[in-house]
Amino acid sequence: MKRLRIVHKTGFSYQGQVKASYNEARMLPSTTDGQFVLSSTIEIQPTASQHAYVDYFGTRVTAFELLTPHQELSLQASSLVEVRPRAHAEASTSWDDLPGIAGLRLETQEQTAQTRRTEPSEDLMELARDIAEKHDNPCEAASEIARTIGEQMEYVQGVTSVHTSAAEAWADRRGVCQDITHIVLGALRSVGIPARYVSGYLHPKPNAEIGETVVGESHAWVEWFCGSWHGFDPTNMLDIGDRHVLVGRGRDYQDVAPLRGVYAGPFRSSLFVSVEITREA
Repeated sequence: MKRLRIVHKTGFSYQGQVKASYNEARMLPSTTDGQFVLSSTIEIQPTASQHAYVDYFGTRVTAFELLTPHQELSLQASSLVEVRPRAHAEASTSWDDLPGIAGLRLETQEQTAQTRRTEPSEDLMELARDIAEKHDNPCEAASEIARTIGEQMEYVQGVTSVHTSAAEAWADRRGVCQDITHIVLGALRSVGIPARYVSGYLHPKPNAEIGETVVGESHAWVEWFCGSWHGFDPTNMLDIGDRHVLVGRGRDYQDVAPLRGVYAGPFRSSLFVSVEITREA
């Protein structure tokens, strides 16, 4: 078990005065399998009225509005989370049985359709089909598909954006965790394996000393359903473990964006982000 303190700062600087803004933040983890939230708070500047709720996919949301003029919006989400190693017992569901089992659950039915961000290219679908045909078990097929994609993708920052599709990133074979996750989702869904997008944090240093603070970042990985849900980080080629802190789940990045909203003011704005993670136990 690890106890991790996460401080996530983000916001926008505007080239001029914003008259009003309406926003949603998805930056606070929830207690779920493998993790227990000891404390979590979010501070917003300028001071804003807040409304907290849990969205359709189970993600904690802080909705807020600013009705006074401002030139910068900043948020600081602070969380203390105990994270335990996850159990990864593989189900033995067959290809024939998977559609029936998945069809009984709304949470799996909704993770079978492609989105604009996950729609795979023809060569990616062919790759997924070739791997799937080698396996009698969709669990084993999903693992090889995710690992094969992870091996072929190069992690490069700055070559994609939040609007980049899986097909575009796959064609270039470069991107960040968001892109790699979208590619894996598209490949898995194309062969009938339900899969969902997960947002959160990854402690980047496996053997960090207690009390050591390191620079982190928001992270993304995938969960697939093959009788039970299995989490895997294709960017780092890791099963989800006690260095991963889950924040939200959805169909793709759009469902779990850390901060989004609308505002009345100047056209141009600059996003700033920083994440610090401290191991406390």
